Amino acid sequence: MKRLRIRRDERGAAAIEFALILPILLVLVLGIVEFGRAYNVQISLSNAAREGARSMAIHNSVTDARAAAIGAAPSIQPAIAASQITISPSSCASGGTVNVTIRYPLELLTGFFEDTFELTSVGVMRCGG
Repeated sequence: MKRLRIRRDERGAAAIEFALILPILLVLVLGIVEFGRAYNVQISLSNAAREGARSMAIHNSVTDARAAAIGAAPSIQPAIAASQITISPSSCASGGTVNVTIRYPLELLTGFFEDTFELTSVGVMRCGG
């Protein structure tokens, strides 16, 4: 009989414990989702910068290099703008190197941590392809 009374007195304890842990779990899951998305965009930016540098090294055309970089990251929404891509030097001399830098402002889904933050990726290739 005493056993039943103890169980009845702890009836709402599980609900209270769940209510205390739930916000922590939600923040943890949302943080994992935000980090995963940011990591995915960073990988796409790295590939786009590398592809832009490769195009510049082979074709020695800034316009082609920007188009190649934008085309290499179709999964990024909103898409990379040409103004976010910096190419230096503007002409590729044989034996030199070209740097393609992409700066992309990533908008977060939840807005809990920040509204946006900037991801940067650099691709480097030797000229004279």
